[in-house]
Amino acid sequence: MNLPNKLTVLRIILVPLFIAFLLTDAIPCNYIFAMLVFIGASLTDFFDGRYARKYNMITDFGKFADPLADKILVISAYCCFVDMGIISCIPVIIILFREFAVTSVRLVAASKGKVVAANIWGKAKTVSQIVVVILVILLLIVSQFINNETVSSVFYIIDNAAVWISVLLTVFSGAVYLRDNSDIYITMK
Repeated sequence: MNLPNKLTVLRIILVPLFIAFLLTDAIPCNYIFAMLVFIGASLTDFFDGRYARKYNMITDFGKFADPLADKILVISAYCCFVDMGIISCIPVIIILFREFAVTSVRLVAASKGKVVAANIWGKAKTVSQIVVVILVILLLIVSQFINNETVSSVFYIIDNAAVWISVLLTVFSGAVYLRDNSDIYITMK
């Protein structure tokens, strides 16, 4: 297994640690640790792709596992936010629907011997979701120090606006992906 693929696997391995920090209030500075782990995991996404392209280490495993690792990381964070009462489950359901649709096309393509890599819109979607997670955690950290109802209300509005912007980009990127790969599922028998 090459370095980019190891970084992808590391991103998946970091998810339980991230969740533990995010949801365990008994750990001092838990949100800070959660954010550091999340940022570290997110950076593996940047470095694995960059390194794989630079040193021509792109593999079929990487093309499939890298976007899957992104989904696991981001959807875990969004599900935790639902559990914490920060966001509604509706954006998460929409994101999951998109991810299942795109992954289904990838699986059909794989069954035909074709590997479909993420496009620029999929990458933009992932970046927007990562930014939202970091923003939400950052606002959680600030909320620990500023315990004010007005500030909490403003943070709730900011969080939800950011989430819905990322949902719109998620839906758009999914539509583009399905359109660009329509030959895969239109010719299914």
